[in-house]
Amino acid sequence: MHRGRRSCRAVGCLLGLVLVACGPPDGGEGARRSGPAQDWRDYGGDPGGSRHTPLDEITPDNVERLEVAWTYRTGEPPSDGTGDVRSTTAFENTPILVDETLYLCTPMNRVIALDPETGEERWRYDPQLDLSGRYANQMVCRGVSSWLDPERGDGEVCRRRIFTGTNDARLIALDAATGRPCGDFGVAGEIDLNPAAGPQGWKGEYQVTSPPAVAGEVVIVGSAVSDNQRDDAPSGVVRAFDARSGALRWAWDLAPPGFEYTPANSSGAGYALSTPNVWAPMSVDHERDLVFVPTGNPSPDYYRGSDSNLDHFGSSTVALRASTGQVVWAFQTVHRDLWDFDVPSQPSLFRLVRNGSERDAVVQATKMGFLFVLDRETGDPLFPVEERPVPQIRVPGEKLSPTQPFPTGLPHLVPIDLSPDDAWGLTPWDRGACRDRIEALRFEGIFTPPTEQGSLMYPGNAGGSNWGGVAVDSDRQLLIVNTQNLAWAVTLFPSEDFEAEKAAHPDLEVSPQKGKPYGMRRELLLSPLGIPCTPPPWGSLAAVDLTRGELLWQVPLGTLRDVAPIPIPITVGVPNLGGPLVTGGGLVFIGAAFDNYLRAFDLGTGEELWRARLPAGPQATPMSYRVRDGGRQFVVIAAGGYGRAGTNLGDYVVAFALE
Repeated sequence: MHRGRRSCRAVGCLLGLVLVACGPPDGGEGARRSGPAQDWRDYGGDPGGSRHTPLDEITPDNVERLEVAWTYRTGEPPSDGTGDVRSTTAFENTPILVDETLYLCTPMNRVIALDPETGEERWRYDPQLDLSGRYANQMVCRGVSSWLDPERGDGEVCRRRIFTGTNDARLIALDAATGRPCGDFGVAGEIDLNPAAGPQGWKGEYQVTSPPAVAGEVVIVGSAVSDNQRDDAPSGVVRAFDARSGALRWAWDLAPPGFEYTPANSSGAGYALSTPNVWAPMSVDHERDLVFVPTGNPSPDYYRGSDSNLDHFGSSTVALRASTGQVVWAFQTVHRDLWDFDVPSQPSLFRLVRNGSERDAVVQATKMGFLFVLDRETGDPLFPVEERPVPQIRVPGEKLSPTQPFPTGLPHLVPIDLSPDDAWGLTPWDRGACRDRIEALRFEGIFTPPTEQGSLMYPGNAGGSNWGGVAVDSDRQLLIVNTQNLAWAVTLFPSEDFEAEKAAHPDLEVSPQKGKPYGMRRELLLSPLGIPCTPPPWGSLAAVDLTRGELLWQVPLGTLRDVAPIPIPITVGVPNLGGPLVTGGGLVFIGAAFDNYLRAFDLGTGEELWRARLPAGPQATPMSYRVRDGGRQFVVIAAGGYGRAGTNLGDYVVAFALE
């Protein structure tokens, strides 16, 4: 393990505004095992997705004493897509802790219950996922959800239910005590979500990858739909089912108002095809009966056509009435999104203290590296948003928005401008190659549309921020977020040239966008040495002071140890997927980076204080809990890698606690 300096430095310039807790004064044995139990009942720690725990046993002064408390292996073989299993796997799970039991799901949708203090398995459920499917969004299960039936007493079957969605698009209810399906839910404990979504080209075009949201007595589920394949893709409809019976309670069809439904543009259930989908986790405000929904963009991503009107709810944060599905408000982060800048992460609810007043707010991180902070009841921006003119170059038949929203009063977390002179390389040769690549692409700023010449996408569809989202400490008024700094190239070509393009570029993503006049080729901008053409850091971790709207600190995240041909442990900041955890002890825990470490940073300064080597890539978000009063605080992370990126794969769940 890496041992950092034992420090707890004050942030002088913000001392009066940001109270950075340094933990118990002695940081020693007398401070341990002294607090109450603390669950982690929801994917994001709470229904609002703050990814924050008040637990403060682990502090900057004692974090160096963290050791592995237990390790659990699921026994599930990971997949890089080259064997009998066609799809890659990504172990992106964040477990939940409810009723002194830890619940998690695997990439192949097995649900497992563990003893949270020992890691001993209590039960497992296998939904028998069809592994022959081609799951375009990988095989992923980010988390499960739970619901307590108020009409059932202690010991009754399915009094507490565990809900999980599957890659083959089923919604399943399990008895939390035994792992057996709840027979009164749907058909034998499950609902097939596929038929109502519309015709599918193959098994795996339509998936559920994020945990369902639970609000009152309904369980709400979205979907992930394969990008860039066709203009009659499955519907992105969001549906709510009775948590007890599985009966459909409401459906939110993301078609625009006044949409004219025909047999050609709608599913058998009457939902519009190719609408934006909701693949990222949702958040819930139980008191206001609101569910906050992050939407994607219509299909396909990179060409819409002047006659398309499906963008009305695209790339937006939308508040729905949880009991009815009625739209309360919608805020669009990108107009007429042609960049795959879909909203990628759970909206996080918090209390904003600013200008002498408090407001209940929701913050949305985006792939552009922008943060939008909105009033929770109205959707009005709480930091100004400007509509700015953007490039209007276009391919024939396309329609563009003349302006795009830019938040002001908050920092931009990644660069949004790149010139040939910014090209980076290890040698003059590869730097020159990167310069030539950048110079050959069309680029007039962040919202340069796709072209046949080839357009530079900076940042690209991977972010900026991605599905890991943010962590928010409302007491300290701090937001923590990890980002990427990578450039991509997107090139359109005549649709009739798809097969030729695919043959000419077998190692790149080449998609047909059937039904449109253009196909699409997308690639990460790399030097001949396989290194990003953008200057490092390629991954960062940042803290934003929400009261002032200022960047408190930003540091590189990750080393070259597991991503370079030669394992050099130099901290340059590397690509990352996963999210942060903030604790009451003044620490930020994060894996995410494409090296095999879990790290702890000082919340006030950004100093890395501790890191632990993991057996596989931690492309997941950690969580923390204390099982019982006076027990130890645990920090748990899934370490199974991200198959599509070539990180180390595995089947590990690792728990840490003070020695």
